[in-house]
Amino acid sequence: MCTKHNVLLIVDEIQTGYGRTGKFWAHNWDGIRPDIVTTAKSFSGGFMPASAALCDSHIMDLVGPGDHGSTYGGNSLAMAVAYASLKTLLEEGMIENSAAMGKHLMSGLKSIKSPLFKEVRGRGLFLGIEIKDGVGVDGNDFAKVLFKKGLITKATHDMTCRFSPALVITKSEVE
Repeated sequence: MCTKHNVLLIVDEIQTGYGRTGKFWAHNWDGIRPDIVTTAKSFSGGFMPASAALCDSHIMDLVGPGDHGSTYGGNSLAMAVAYASLKTLLEEGMIENSAAMGKHLMSGLKSIKSPLFKEVRGRGLFLGIEIKDGVGVDGNDFAKVLFKKGLITKATHDMTCRFSPALVITKSEVE
C-alpha cells in the first residue's frame, strides 16, 4: 500500500518505447525498473489507437471501478493489432535493426561538418541535430530544407531537428 513516504517512478515511453532507441524500452539503457510505464502510438504499430499504463499488481490493485478512464480502453481489435505488432517487432529483429541502423545513422550525421550543427545526439533510431544559436536558422527551417530534399523530420524545442525513421530502415536507405 502506498504511504506518504512512497514515491512512484513513472516513465513515459509513448515516443521512445518498442525499440525506437535500440532497446525495447528507452529506460532499459539506464538499468532502471519504473513502477509505471505509459505507452501508446507504436503499441499497435501506429495502425490503431491504443495506449496502456503498465504496472505491477501492488499498484494496479489499488485502482477500483470508476477510478480509471481510458480514451482507447476496451478495444479488442486494437489489442489484437497491438499483439500482432509486438510479435512482428520481436520476430523480425526490428529492435536490433534500430540499434544497428541508429549507430550507422549517428555516425553518418556526425561525419557532416556543418557550421550550423551544435550537436548530434540520440539512441537507436531516435536522433537529433541541434542547430547552433545565432546562425540565422532554427530546427524548423532545417526540417523544411530537408523536406524539400525528400526527408521527413520534425523540429523540436526550436533548435533541434529530430530523425526517427522506420525501424525497418535498411543500410542503403540510411546512406
